[in-house]
Amino acid sequence: MTLSADAILAADDIVTEAVDCPEWGGKVLVKAMTGAERDSFEQSIRRNGQLDVTNARAKLLVRVLVTESGTRIFGDRDAPDLGKKSSLVINRLYEAAARLSGMSEEEEAVAEGNSGTDETEDGAASS
Repeated sequence: MTLSADAILAADDIVTEAVDCPEWGGKVLVKAMTGAERDSFEQSIRRNGQLDVTNARAKLLVRVLVTESGTRIFGDRDAPDLGKKSSLVINRLYEAAARLSGMSEEEEAVAEGNSGTDETEDGAASS
């Protein structure tokens, strides 16, 4: 059976996961990114066509940390302040967000600036 456009658009495919953050006194809800949120995140870590991973984890997390009703806890402008929190907690939340959003290890390495390849302006890897 093939799906119609209506069936695809009606599918509830954005999952959330509660992540223990005892350092902060409780749990934090992390949701999977939508396609648009992921594109926005990827754009936020580029400057003049070059990868800029400054505060990349926090830039991702402000898009995916939500309340029980699904409302974002932080705005994009909160990334610098969130980035000042414990790297242990930030990394724990980032790993959950990346997994829920289908980011492969290779994509995570690129986002973290550890890809080992140079990218051309159009995103193609060069050696």
